[in-house]
Amino acid sequence: MNVVVTGAGGFVGRELVLKLLAAGHHVIGIDTQASGIPGGARAIAGDLGDVAVRREALVDGCDALVHLATVPGGAAEADPLASRLINVDAMYDLLLETGAINPGLRVVYASSIAVFGDPLPALVDDDTPLSPKMIYGGHKAMMEDAVAMFSNRGLIDGVTIRLPGILARPKGPSGMKSAFMSDLFHALKAGETFTCPVSEAGMIWAQSVRQCAANFVHALDLDSALLPPTRSVTLPALRVSMGELAAEIARQCGVSSDLVTYAPDAALEAAFASQPPLETPAAFRAGFAHDGNSAMLVSNALATI
Repeated sequence: MNVVVTGAGGFVGRELVLKLLAAGHHVIGIDTQASGIPGGARAIAGDLGDVAVRREALVDGCDALVHLATVPGGAAEADPLASRLINVDAMYDLLLETGAINPGLRVVYASSIAVFGDPLPALVDDDTPLSPKMIYGGHKAMMEDAVAMFSNRGLIDGVTIRLPGILARPKGPSGMKSAFMSDLFHALKAGETFTCPVSEAGMIWAQSVRQCAANFVHALDLDSALLPPTRSVTLPALRVSMGELAAEIARQCGVSSDLVTYAPDAALEAAFASQPPLETPAAFRAGFAHDGNSAMLVSNALATI
């Protein structure tokens, strides 16, 4: 089938496109620069906010849409207007456009645990209300509602999956305040020292990009009757401490965990490394999965960097 993937040249997008191509799908990838989109996909370079770019992506029809493109957390906070234009306006228009071409098509939307805000409650589960604080989380929550509304109206058949920390992002600036989680992998793989900006005991929710892409592929075919009325689920994730994560990365890379020192930033820890127990029964019922254990999480993440 024809699958349109926005953000196809990004971290998750590249892994997903490769899986879709391997499964025999025709992939139309949109990104600001076509060079990051894997070969084999029809690559379209341009701004998602440009109607001409969206029109070009849909010219051959669309059987399913995976919407990954976003102005990420730190960048959205620094430029709320850019976040609104891409994370809200362009997505809303894209939902209308794809639904007009193929009413009831499957749309898979990448939301974020940022919709829960901070500080988080003592337990996050399927009944935890959305209470975003950051611009990014607020815009993600708005578009979760749009996916549910348009699904209720029959325009699309939507699935929203909220992403935890996905590992390990490519080295370099990402605009994500949580990038330290991935930077830890790159430093230890290279045998370099790393100063972690959250404490050794700081708890995160994590999933490898390999498992994340598999969850997106699963979302394309799942029975939407398995979803809650909101059409939204939080992806299952492993809850691990930064110290545990560092020790396992060091073990698999054959280096000493003493390369890591800790200099906690209170605000960063509160927002990204104070994550309580997570229960995701709705996601499990719908067939989504995490990496299984911390050793597999690290192994899967290292295999992609």
